[in-house]
Order: sequence, then C-alpha cells, then structure tokens
Amino acid sequence: GWAGEGPGAGGKSRHVCHAAARLEMGSLWEEFNRLGTEMIVTKAGRWELGWPGGLQRWGAPPFPPPSLCRRMFPTFQVKLSGLDPLADYVLLMDFIPLDDKRYRWGWGNGGRGSDLGELSPSLPCRYAFHSSSWLAAGRAEPAAPGRVHFHPDSPAKGAQWMRQIVSFDKLKLTNNLLDDNGHIILNSMHRYQPRFHVVFVDPRRDSERFAHQNFKSFSFPETQFMAVTAYQNHRITQLKIASNPFAKGFRDGDPEP
Repeated sequence: GWAGEGPGAGGKSRHVCHAAARLEMGSLWEEFNRLGTEMIVTKAGRWELGWPGGLQRWGAPPFPPPSLCRRMFPTFQVKLSGLDPLADYVLLMDFIPLDDKRYRWGWGNGGRGSDLGELSPSLPCRYAFHSSSWLAAGRAEPAAPGRVHFHPDSPAKGAQWMRQIVSFDKLKLTNNLLDDNGHIILNSMHRYQPRFHVVFVDPRRDSERFAHQNFKSFSFPETQFMAVTAYQNHRITQLKIASNPFAKGFRDGDPEP
C-alpha cells in the first residue's frame, strides 16, 4: 500500500496535500533493516554498492574500480500518486541524524568469548544479533553541513513523476567535510534517516510567502542506516552480495548454493 506520509497535510497547498509515496523494494529494505542497514561513505564519495569491506576484488569483472561504482543499494525508489498532472514539481532528498550518539561495532562484554548469543537488553542503542552489535560510543560529532540532493529530472510535470518509478540512483554519499562537489556529507559511525520531499513549483511572483504550504515530506523508517567506511556486520555483506544484481561475480564464485 501507499505509506510513508509525513506529519499531517493541514494547511498544505492543494497541489501537494493529496500526494502519496510508496517505497519500492520495501521487502528488501525491511530485510536489511532487521539486520541494521549499513551504507558506505568515503572521502572521495561513492555510490553505495554491495562492496563487502575487506573482500574487494578491485577492477575484477564484473566490478569496476571503486571510483566508478554507481549505485546505492538498496536504491531509494518511490512511486508517486496524488500530484496535479499539469503542475511542476521538484523532488529532493536529505538525511537527518537519528540521535545524538556516535557508535562503534564491538563485543557486548568487552570482547571476551566468541559465542555469547544475544546481548543483554540493557545495553544501550544496539542492533544485537549473536555476539556483536552496534554500541553507543559517545556523543555525536558536530553535524555535517546540511545538504540536499535534487532529482536530476526536476522540475517536471506531476504526470511525468507519476508515470514511472522515481529512482535516486545518482545520489552520492561522502564523509569528506571539505567536499565541494555537492555530495551528501555524513559522519561515519552515525545513524541517519533519509527523507523525501515533493515541492510544488509555485508560479506566483510572491511564491516565497507560501513556501511552507508548497511541499510535502515523507520518511520511511525501514530506510534508516548506519554510515560506515567499511561494512561491520558480515550479514549485511552477505545480503548485499545475495540481493545485488551487480554482485553476480561474488555469487558465482561462492561454493555454497
């Protein structure tokens, strides 16, 4: 069904008040979310793909060198409805911190033992499974510069946006605070919530007066993730290889069925 609507549509323009968004590949996002999704960020910026940290075969077919990776996985894609077919809209995304903590991946008992089962529920801020988990490691670092990513087809008519699935496969992540290429800047080892925004392009000369009425925001909890520079959870690595069409080479080389 259609889901992910942001808080109330009260006071919104008729051009956006009925807008609805459905997250594509929802079941895959849910599968990753149950494990604790991780997304790679690098100094150069990269399109998050299924590269399993520490196991890369850089440049080996079918993989290009890391600087040429081009996909966020799972890709953020939505299907829109309820737009005015004849009105112009801009679509964009941003990312907000989920909390004020910095995290580390480690043992719940200080590293003692190799098979501890589930961690105690009293441990703070964790995604626990078997013996390792994400643990709070202190206060969050200062917020990275806030940026947004505009869909490259913006602006476009509502009819065009509703006609096909909207894919943000050009969105690029980095942890380089000095980035001057307009990429989304995130702090590694911090948790984020992607947000999707539909903005009506108001043709009135005084449109800025109505800016608060002319947009609608959507958040999908299952798309939350931890920003990392290398995958920490081996189950995330395995799931990315198993479900990412660009990871066929790894699957073919796996002796397991």
